[in-house]
Amino acid sequence: MIQVENVILSEDLFEEYFVCDLAACKGACCVEGDAGAPLNVEEIDAIQENLERIKAYLPEKGKQTIDQIGIYERDNEGDLVTTLNDGKECAFTVFTEDGTALCGIEAAYRDGNSTFKKPISCHLYPIRVAKLHEYDALNYHRWPICKPACECGSKLKVKIYQFAKEPLIKKYGEDWYKQLIEVDKLLEEEKSKK
Repeated sequence: MIQVENVILSEDLFEEYFVCDLAACKGACCVEGDAGAPLNVEEIDAIQENLERIKAYLPEKGKQTIDQIGIYERDNEGDLVTTLNDGKECAFTVFTEDGTALCGIEAAYRDGNSTFKKPISCHLYPIRVAKLHEYDALNYHRWPICKPACECGSKLKVKIYQFAKEPLIKKYGEDWYKQLIEVDKLLEEEKSKK
């Protein structure tokens, strides 16, 4: 484990490769799993603030789920997550003609119709954040549906922390991210000495 300020990082973030390959996985992370995307209270407020504009992007099923259940629920561990359509895909999922799952929240943002891009848990993926007292612990979440992303990342030589640069900077800041680059250099130097 590596500590940068009040964040503890798994070495996997500097050793494993990852780049989403949407053409291969078809956005399975929006559909698979036993719960919706983890949310924090600020994100719930931001979604609520932009909800009517976001709903314009959603299929009827997603709108119905949100109207009946709301934009979030609690998972088996009591954590806040986006609601699911009949226990399947996230209620904010939109499907393209070829069946690829995309985020309706992000679609609204990209078109300038929302001020909220998407939950940080989705943006950071495959990094998952856990709270350890006053620390955040960042870990690599391995999921078989992401095998094409691992292959793509290996081919392009993009490490997980590099793939997640934008959301990591959003969450922890530019100076903090620069420290990750230095950590990576040190780890590479250590490897070359072995």
